[in-house]
Amino acid sequence: MSRFGGSRSLDDGAGDGAGHGDDGLRQATDAARQSARLYEQLAPFRPKGDAKPFTSPVPYPDSDDSFPRRLAGLAAMIAAGLPLRVVALSASGGYDTHDDQAQELSTNLDLTAASLLAFQRDLEARGLADRVLVHVWSEFGRRAKENGSGGTDHGAAGAGFLIGSRVNGRMIGEAPGLNRLDQDGNLRATADFRGLYAALLEDWLGTDAEAIIPGARKFERPTILR
Repeated sequence: MSRFGGSRSLDDGAGDGAGHGDDGLRQATDAARQSARLYEQLAPFRPKGDAKPFTSPVPYPDSDDSFPRRLAGLAAMIAAGLPLRVVALSASGGYDTHDDQAQELSTNLDLTAASLLAFQRDLEARGLADRVLVHVWSEFGRRAKENGSGGTDHGAAGAGFLIGSRVNGRMIGEAPGLNRLDQDGNLRATADFRGLYAALLEDWLGTDAEAIIPGARKFERPTILR
């Protein structure tokens, strides 16, 4: 693969460090091989003129925002057998709603929810639903009290949702209520997100949470799967 800096094939075994005990060179060669393999696997998803690089068995929302299209592409990639384990996508619109929150939040949530529903129906139509779990989360919460611009300011106690055919479908924690705000006017978190992450790592990804989350053993694991 000459595009990685040499005229030899990456599979000919030459110069891979195997005979020299060079771990760094071996790791670099492995990374180059994986990149080359992924480049070829992604070939069907590259645009070719006006032709769409993939099709979907269900309709997705028609929007100028790229979120529904990216979800449709992800479903097609999973169906094509690409070696995907964990994928992160940013949802549509913006959620930093310091002003005009009622309208902006409603518009963005509507497109996000409709896109996620289409993605789930797409997976179901392809017979892939049991293989995929979606975790939707906010990186920060909002204050409970409206500010002077018709919005809310940065806060705590963000929300998260799990979506999938194998999800247990129960609330983790409890509704915080507006009568238990902290001294800064924040909703109080009623579940530790590290417990959820630990459950995702262990129950879905089959990975030792302690190796990734410091002190993971002390966090209560919610039951996330049926």
